[in-house]
Amino acid sequence: MKATVYVTIKENVLDPKGSAVQGALHSLGFDEVSKVRIGKYLELDLDTNDRAAAEIRIKEMCELLLANTVIEDYRYELA
Repeated sequence: MKATVYVTIKENVLDPKGSAVQGALHSLGFDEVSKVRIGKYLELDLDTNDRAAAEIRIKEMCELLLANTVIEDYRYELA
């Protein structure tokens, strides 16, 4: 089973990397960009066909390592 995990900085947390990218885009003439948020994208291959067990394990992985839940949100997709 394949899991895709998306980790993003929480909306109420300052994103200095996103602000830097937004500024760079503006300096390149892309003035229509009003906001940039930087995140992480991860693909994991899981050796299981049990969807419920995979969801539990992915949540554990995100909570313990893949996301800093104090300042980041995460979501995942299983295929």
